[in-house]
Amino acid sequence: MSGTESATGRTAVFERYRGLLFGVSYDMLGSVADAEDCVQEAWIRWAGDDRSDVRDPRGYLIRTVTNVTLNRLRAARARRESYVGPWLPEPLVTGPDVAEEVERAESVSMAMLVVLETLNPVERAVFVLREVFGLPHAEIAEALDRSEASVRQLAHRAREHVHARRPRFTADSGVRRRLTERFLAACVEGDVAGLKDLLADDVVVLTDGGGKVRSALNPLYGPDKSARFLVGVARGYRKARLDFVDVNGAPGIVLYRDGGDPTTVGLLEADGDRITRIYLVRNPDKLRRLGRAAPGSGPVGSAGS
Repeated sequence: MSGTESATGRTAVFERYRGLLFGVSYDMLGSVADAEDCVQEAWIRWAGDDRSDVRDPRGYLIRTVTNVTLNRLRAARARRESYVGPWLPEPLVTGPDVAEEVERAESVSMAMLVVLETLNPVERAVFVLREVFGLPHAEIAEALDRSEASVRQLAHRAREHVHARRPRFTADSGVRRRLTERFLAACVEGDVAGLKDLLADDVVVLTDGGGKVRSALNPLYGPDKSARFLVGVARGYRKARLDFVDVNGAPGIVLYRDGGDPTTVGLLEADGDRITRIYLVRNPDKLRRLGRAAPGSGPVGSAGS
């Protein structure tokens, strides 16, 4: 393989595809930390031996990271069976470039990643490689060491499964940002009635504390129970700092404790001007990569002002 015989050449090739490999792994796992580990393992395998006979580095690296990630995913699924409370993906801070790429933004959305958790590991790999990254069935079959006919069946089954469970309506980023500001204001002011007006009749609140911090151990359904819970939680955050950031391809918020460490990531899904899903990630293990509060972060009570 011309240009990749040297260590410098192999490094350059790998770096060209690092973002792609991370995207494949993160979409399969819903974990930034695990995806980074899988990419690192793919790099070790790539750099450790002579790759001069590899004619398609991109395909080779995708196959490698897919199989590494599948092994990690199978182990993670076993651990998640004993997870305390709802499991949510590790938040991924994204930039405007992701938000502009509609298909990619949807693939990393909190709602989509929650749906992908309902697939088995191989179905999830096929769905990600086919529906998100557009790989041909033949290439996926080679990556997974399966027949092309088998991959086509898996792709069809996974696609039908996801389409039946994915959110049918999602407000655009501007609407969600305004709803987020109104949502925060109602929570901080203790305005249960005002908050209920923002919530759809079938609203669901999911809070992920992993058994390490206080959170609801079961999903909350309906505007009344959800609003009262959220207002109660907000009482402890009136002096917290917050940032508005793009998280998983959508407007979100990060709340910080006094020391500047992140304590909660919040994301909303909406149908028109009504909030349909609220995701609150509070497990500290999933917030370590978000960093500390920026100097310009404002208090919760200043949201929308």
